[in-house]
Amino acid sequence: MSTASVPLPNWINYGLIPLLNLIVAFFISGLVVWWIGENPFTALRLLIEGALGRGDAIGFTLFYTTSFIFTGLSVAVAFHAGLFNIGSEGQAYIGGLGAALVALALDQYVPWYVTMPFAIMGAALFGAGWAFIPAWLQAKRGSHIVITTIMFNFIGAALMVYLLVNVLIVPGKMAPETRTFLPGGQLPKLDWLMALFGAKLGPAPFNVSFIIALVMCYLVWLLIWRTKLGYEMRTLGISPSAAVYAGIPYSRTVIIAMLISGGLAGMMALNPVMGASARLQVEFVGGAGFVGIAVSLMGRSHPVGIIFAALLFGILYQGGADLSFEMPNITREMIVVIQGLVILFAGALEYMFRPALVHIYQRLKRA
Repeated sequence: MSTASVPLPNWINYGLIPLLNLIVAFFISGLVVWWIGENPFTALRLLIEGALGRGDAIGFTLFYTTSFIFTGLSVAVAFHAGLFNIGSEGQAYIGGLGAALVALALDQYVPWYVTMPFAIMGAALFGAGWAFIPAWLQAKRGSHIVITTIMFNFIGAALMVYLLVNVLIVPGKMAPETRTFLPGGQLPKLDWLMALFGAKLGPAPFNVSFIIALVMCYLVWLLIWRTKLGYEMRTLGISPSAAVYAGIPYSRTVIIAMLISGGLAGMMALNPVMGASARLQVEFVGGAGFVGIAVSLMGRSHPVGIIFAALLFGILYQGGADLSFEMPNITREMIVVIQGLVILFAGALEYMFRPALVHIYQRLKRA
């Protein structure tokens, strides 16, 4: 009997296996750091201090975490339906356009808490709209979702550059960006939350979108495990032929799953566009859509796991920036290598330890 089909307790599947993968990833990263002549334990200490050692560092870590939660949820929702949405990057980019248009239209007239729900809807609708065409092509024409969503990343990037350079740019300015949003179009910082723990946020752009991300985690959990649609999506993801045989409409389920996935990716734009820079800029997504794939894989496509995986990558992003400053031999490229190793062991080699753990668990169970 294959070990892949042997059921294991959730604490092994969702706790022990990811932990072992992470330990191995950091062990090999430590060997790389040692090979270039630096102390891996010192590097680890500097990385953690750079991410969690000060109030502003924690703020930046949670700022990155927020973006990764949105894109991780986006990938997870599609994955539950058996779809590999590689287009969260482009969907987040287009979602930024929706959020920015709402902010530009309302920031002069209403406070931020009135603008925010409309910006959420705008970002979600634009992100979902960008996911609709690949979803329709998959559902109706059999075009592979991986190929179409990758292509739409490039199309979305080109479209945004055109709009920012030729349409949305402030007249007389060279920078391809919109005007700065007025306070009515900006999401406030969560400095009060940091103050509860005796820390100062400082210049970190940690903002209200973090709370929105946590709310989305709860709603995604409800959707996937407590609704009829979620059951249909999970059934389709496990066995499309069985789902169709059971009467689950394939096309409708694929399109709805991708619309939800694209909407979650689009909402990621709230964090950098309205919470950090207060304007729409070129390349504001910064690769968060692709990091979301790793976050979803490492979090086992479960909202709770995604929160912890997003936090890990937030620590790597923020702590890595400080580490490369304190240890010049460890460049930003080295930090990318560490992130790549985490992705490798959490994703590509996800079940490397599973056969051994199955044998150990079965022996302990028989004992």
